[in-house]
Amino acid sequence: MSQNEASVAGKPKARVSGSYRELGLLVFIVVLCAVIQVRNQSFLTISNIADLLDNTAILGILAVGMMMVILTRGIDLSIGATIALSGMVSALTVAANPSMSPLLSILEGMAVGLVVGSLIGVLVARFSVLPIIATLGAMNIVRGVTYVVSNGAWVSSYQMSNGFQSIAMGRVFGVNNLVVIAIVVFVVFGYFLNYTRMGRRIYAVGSNPEAADVSGIPRRFILWFVYAVMGALSGLAGVLWVAKFASAQGDTATGYELNVIAAAVLGGVSINGGSGKITGLILGTILLGILNNALPLVNVSPFWQQAIQGFVILAAILTNLLVKRNGLRQALRKRAI
Repeated sequence: MSQNEASVAGKPKARVSGSYRELGLLVFIVVLCAVIQVRNQSFLTISNIADLLDNTAILGILAVGMMMVILTRGIDLSIGATIALSGMVSALTVAANPSMSPLLSILEGMAVGLVVGSLIGVLVARFSVLPIIATLGAMNIVRGVTYVVSNGAWVSSYQMSNGFQSIAMGRVFGVNNLVVIAIVVFVVFGYFLNYTRMGRRIYAVGSNPEAADVSGIPRRFILWFVYAVMGALSGLAGVLWVAKFASAQGDTATGYELNVIAAAVLGGVSINGGSGKITGLILGTILLGILNNALPLVNVSPFWQQAIQGFVILAAILTNLLVKRNGLRQALRKRAI
């Protein structure tokens, strides 16, 4: 890694602010859990925590891909549609070939997502189409293709093999496959972003695109790469989603991209690019999972749940900002001394 790349990729001050941001989010989660536990003693039981993690795993997988896209100052609004298409294609294939290997189903779904993500990457990187425009257009096209492929019909559980459904319902050493897959994704991409040259270059492109060009970083290739990865992870999530709910529909995961973006932003991924950590992303994902799990437990009306989620998200962000400012002040004082 050249000196120019190193200067672009990040600075100690960003690391300090990121640490304090994660600390603030962790404190907020602990306080929130304590409040919920007081209201409902079953919240922190092992069975409920297991359900919470199972239901949050797919969100976490998608948040990793969205983090990489946002690091480059981009956004992807097409992931809900990509989930629907990849899940539908995999479900239709399994319905026609019940003996198909679950691994092949996963690879098929990821391949479908990779194609979608690669096409979006070409629009953004090669033709300089704004990410929000490229992915919004792709969202409508892919959603339409899903209905065309399925002829508007559903694929139900009785059409899916037990092997296919076991992708999401099976367990490894007592841990649900969804959680295991999410952990693998977190570990692999955490290492990739922090300890590989390509990972550091992704941060560099988002931190300062002009400086990245000057330093010889292949910015166009990296932009294409992050959208291709986002597509592949969306394809994986599509297979997991359909296997989990045992149903493939044309409107699957409609609007789910907003939850994924919220998890990334809550986790400290800067929409200005170049800043964010996997550890913070995990905390942001867990926070959204807690909200989705806890509000029904404390008998909150479904009509109020979205509003309360919005208020809690804003409160978490404000807490992060306050802790970050306090941490930066302390760091500056120590440096001055």
